[in-house]
Amino acid sequence: MRLFLVLVPVLVLVGGVGAQKLPTRDEGLFQMQVRDKTLFHDSSVVPDGAEVNGYLFRDTPKRYYFVVEEDNTPLSVTVTPCDAPLEWKLTLQELPEESSGEGSGQPEPLDQQKLQVTVDEGTELFSYKGNDVESYVSSSSPSGLYQLELLSTEKDSNFKAYATTTPESDQPYPELPYDPRVDVTSLGRTTVTLAWKPTPTSAQLKQPVQYCVVISQEHNFKSLCAVEAKLGADDAFMSAPKPGLDFSPFDFAHFGFASERNDLGRDRPVSPGNKPLRSPAYSPRPARSDIRKVCIGNKNIFTVSELKPDTQYYFDAFALNGASNASTAYVGTFARTKEEAKQKTLELKDGKVTDVFIKRKGSKFLRFAPVSSHQKVTFYLHSCLDSVQVQVRRDGKLVLSQNAEGVRQFQLRGKAKAKYLIRLRGSRKGASMLKILASTRPNKQPFPSLPEDTRIKAFDKLRTCSSVTVAWLGTQDRNKFCVYRREVAGGYSEDQRRREQNQCAGPEARKKSDKVLCKYFHSPNLQKAVTTETISGLQPGKAYLLDVYAVGHGGHSVKYQSKIVKTRKFC
Repeated sequence: MRLFLVLVPVLVLVGGVGAQKLPTRDEGLFQMQVRDKTLFHDSSVVPDGAEVNGYLFRDTPKRYYFVVEEDNTPLSVTVTPCDAPLEWKLTLQELPEESSGEGSGQPEPLDQQKLQVTVDEGTELFSYKGNDVESYVSSSSPSGLYQLELLSTEKDSNFKAYATTTPESDQPYPELPYDPRVDVTSLGRTTVTLAWKPTPTSAQLKQPVQYCVVISQEHNFKSLCAVEAKLGADDAFMSAPKPGLDFSPFDFAHFGFASERNDLGRDRPVSPGNKPLRSPAYSPRPARSDIRKVCIGNKNIFTVSELKPDTQYYFDAFALNGASNASTAYVGTFARTKEEAKQKTLELKDGKVTDVFIKRKGSKFLRFAPVSSHQKVTFYLHSCLDSVQVQVRRDGKLVLSQNAEGVRQFQLRGKAKAKYLIRLRGSRKGASMLKILASTRPNKQPFPSLPEDTRIKAFDKLRTCSSVTVAWLGTQDRNKFCVYRREVAGGYSEDQRRREQNQCAGPEARKKSDKVLCKYFHSPNLQKAVTTETISGLQPGKAYLLDVYAVGHGGHSVKYQSKIVKTRKFC
């Protein structure tokens, strides 16, 4: 109830004063308006064309408002979760027909404002749950009072919000190139060299762009503010405030909460050269030693140094617009630095799966020496990304040379006391990851058997506004299949899907909320080894990325080719 009282005046301040405009984009005038209590007192306003930093307490919703004055106005709203997944929705409410205090220029007393407010749930335009940077875009929006409501159910969290009625000219977020991946071009014991394609924003819009590189030992990041929230020492992020203390007017401005004693509170819009102020009453969290952020100007090649040998690192690159201070994340990568003692050949153990990482255009050598006599030896290979070239020499003689993609099995004739040397050559497109197993017991299959065709088929005639029906092929072996779904933006393309495809990333890497079901399936007759599934509970007119995982007896999983499906808009 307290949150409602704090935000009630916004409905009158934003929608009730007929002559009032959104905060101007003139920098000097904008700074004056931000400090004007008449305009911003007790309100959470999203200024047109400025990014707002905010803070959410867990399970406490927060609402923002802005006005679109004319019909058929373009509108774009972007929300960036920084520290935890968020739930947010955008609703439209009609503007009051009669303006209060029109022409006087003087604000009405707070009590009179509250009496004029009527609660209107409005029309829901868009909703989203997750930790991705997500946007609502409309080329023609009606006039009215727009409400943006945000909620964090996991923990207290930072976020950014941005709204504009001129998305064509603004473009505050740098555009990604056609290939948005970060590539590992060189790998050493203590250094890794990264490269990525430059953003078109700098050349096309003539806007200053710089790049920031983030190195972490935990995971990749989806936004730069998520990095800063983890670091905790950046000026843009502070520890959660302690309610009930006296602060200056801007102490709580960053968080958007009103102090009970001072009755001051608003989220402060951040524009270039306008950094949030910090109170001496509390200090930021200490910097994380396992996360590094380095901004390198407009270079798109960078060598990371002072790394630990034989250690897994995750690398991200962000394009930062110097004019708007907004950033866009590239598709990050990961790599393990080389061991301190260089080992040229990796020993394979009979029946044990080994993970292998190969840099772009690089090679890896593996050795397999069975301890007992054998009639046959089988090599199982699971290439996670692009195809790799496999060469096997038995006692120095070349017995196999093929390109392998997906899950492959090679069976060779055995020989007493034979030694096998395997050479794996990576792709020219980028780094390669794969799993390999050598066994003298061919019946011990580590990976689930797959059909030759691993596509997922969607039945267009069975699509509804809330469900889709799909099918995929199975085999004669009884496998466990798990189906996962994820809502994607309407512009999500097949090229993006292929770039994100990693067959070795199993169900354990997915969110629990993405899971649809798991079931067992097989058929002695391969002609009938087809299973169908209807996935319900979907939203009308939305695009979803579907994944099917086949899980083997040893727990190793293989992903079918991802499929993008869309529900019908009207039924």
